[in-house]
Amino acid sequence: MSEECDIGLIGLAVMGQNLSMNIASNGFKIGVFNRTYSKTVDTVEIAKKENLTIYGYKTLEELSKNLKKPRKVILLIKAGPAVDENINNILKYFEKGDIIIDGGNEWYLSSEKRIELCKEKNVEYIAMGVSGGELGARYGCSFMPGGSKYAYDCIKDILEKCSAKVGTSPCVTYIGSGSSGNYVKMIHNGIEYGDMQLIAESYFLMKHVLKYNNKKLSEVFKKWNEGILNSYLIEITYKILEKKDGLTENDLIDMIVDIAGAKGTGKWTMLESVERGIPCPTICAALDARNISSFMDLRTKTSSVFKTVIGAVPDNNTVTINDTIAKDIENDLLNALYCCKIISYTQGLFLLKKVSEEKKWNLNLGEIARIWRGGCIIRAVFLDRITNAYKNNKDLELLFLNEEFANEIKNKLPSLRKIINIATTHSVPIPAFSASLAYFQMITSKRLCLNMIQAQRDFFGSHTYKRLDKEGDYHTIWE
Repeated sequence: MSEECDIGLIGLAVMGQNLSMNIASNGFKIGVFNRTYSKTVDTVEIAKKENLTIYGYKTLEELSKNLKKPRKVILLIKAGPAVDENINNILKYFEKGDIIIDGGNEWYLSSEKRIELCKEKNVEYIAMGVSGGELGARYGCSFMPGGSKYAYDCIKDILEKCSAKVGTSPCVTYIGSGSSGNYVKMIHNGIEYGDMQLIAESYFLMKHVLKYNNKKLSEVFKKWNEGILNSYLIEITYKILEKKDGLTENDLIDMIVDIAGAKGTGKWTMLESVERGIPCPTICAALDARNISSFMDLRTKTSSVFKTVIGAVPDNNTVTINDTIAKDIENDLLNALYCCKIISYTQGLFLLKKVSEEKKWNLNLGEIARIWRGGCIIRAVFLDRITNAYKNNKDLELLFLNEEFANEIKNKLPSLRKIINIATTHSVPIPAFSASLAYFQMITSKRLCLNMIQAQRDFFGSHTYKRLDKEGDYHTIWE
């Protein structure tokens, strides 16, 4: 078979198979390769059923020979050693100016090493975040390509046509140099962890304090999705709550074990936050919640020891939650969730800003928010306003210092405090809500309790301290 393809794709699991069909359906000739050839054959046959043409190859050498120059190939395979193995094999056939695009969730420092390896061979490298899941891959996702600007210009047309669109605006932009595309996708996923945890905590509080059944909960989230919280995650939440179990008479949500999995990107975001000393407590609380969930036997044991009853009515409670009170709490919860959403995005974007300054990536945070508006998992109407906030002030340090967001937080903060008080009183754990409020209260406080900690450090370790009234470092003999 001899056919000059516009682009190649390696790795035909769910994401790779769907993206190859997306590329073909947008009028590009695409060649594919998979280590297991039967998967290549399956992909070609599936494409035929949709009247699409995908060219399958048995070897990398065959694929490489059938790519137009400069050759362009996308890797969509599991992060780690398999990526290195494939890159080394591709480099046997690629020449100066050819382009490798890694579309997996990869640790950004691994991409930095691969960039240097390709540079030795004069091959261009793109480390590209891809968000949207299998449907996004098939019909349009959010692409976050970073690395060689020359390479981006060569693949820009393909990415724009295959990306999600908001109006006529494609959800792709050149992120920056180096491994910035990986880094931005990592923070995107960290923010996603925070969003999901805040929504789950909202569901849990209404379920156990307001005693809403799943039908009522679905109606609430559906209503929220028509307002300021309009987003993909809120949308799928109300749909999840509507779903009946196919094996029993129950709602499916009530049959799912309360243990949540986690992949690398949430952990990486937390590690970066800790390593760089840039706090992201909402994201960290979300990851901690997933980690705690895995200790089911331990949770069961401690619950019996401490007689924990989630949603328990306090002994001194004299107020019955009637429909009016429930409606007020529901409204406060809406305000609190939106308030925490602003705070969570503030944390993630601040981390991006600081790392961009250090690495000289020159990230455009407004543009990044723009390409998150469609295709990706955290897509939301709310992102339009973030785009505008950075468009009006590209040097904005913290998102909620934007006047519009600042005013909203001021108005909604009382609701957040109420919700945390209600949850605490009724033994409902809401770590992401609590972490968000703690972060906000600390970052907006002129004075903190850390003078005591520095005094303690100087007491036992002679670490010195600074004074309010004089310059320099001081040490005291405390005893």
